[in-house]
Amino acid sequence: MKKILFLILLSGFYGCAEMQQVMNQLPQVGTTGTIDIAGGLKEALNNGITKQVSKLTTTDGFYKNEAVKILLPEELRKVDTGLRRIGLSSLADEGLKVMNRAAEDAVKEATPIFVSAVKNMSFTDAKGILLGNDSSATTYLENSTSTALYGKFNPVIKNSFSKVGADKVWSNIITKYNSIPLVTKVNPDLTDYVAKQAMNGVFKMIAVEEKNIRTNISARTSPLLQKVFAMQDNK
Repeated sequence: MKKILFLILLSGFYGCAEMQQVMNQLPQVGTTGTIDIAGGLKEALNNGITKQVSKLTTTDGFYKNEAVKILLPEELRKVDTGLRRIGLSSLADEGLKVMNRAAEDAVKEATPIFVSAVKNMSFTDAKGILLGNDSSATTYLENSTSTALYGKFNPVIKNSFSKVGADKVWSNIITKYNSIPLVTKVNPDLTDYVAKQAMNGVFKMIAVEEKNIRTNISARTSPLLQKVFAMQDNK
């Protein structure tokens, strides 16, 4: 306990670099007399996964959330404009909706990958994250999981397109658009695009919860979160 108090007092006098040096001298995580920094960061990330990512898996989790709603890629915005110009606004709207439905379906596959990445967080990782910016934990998770997530999301998105009818809707949209006189024909890879946009949405929502815990003391809902992020407050 004395070491903890000493560390917290030091944080009021020294900057981030000096604080890092002091933390480097602490015993490994979980040892008597230290705060379980890694445990606190893992809990914060798990909160983000539980509270925020789960919202994305529900119906309209993407489609009615303006922060993560998947819009058309730039090369397809002309498709949207062209369809609306010839009175097919409802078809254009349906195209957007089914893309977002596929993302909502795919995100259900993310949790096991995140759980594994959080479980493997090291003490060294945790120290850097704690002293980092408001999204350092999210960045760690993004760096640790992006390859695995894309590998999981891409086939799920492809299957989801069929499941939610997106393949038929977009086949109809592309056929209608390509039949408009004088337009440049398009044939986009929507599976790749939606998979990447779904990943962006997942990390954006985790970052929301991380920032909340870092900046809002009332969001630190356990003694461990309170102790660990008190150290961040005084860095």
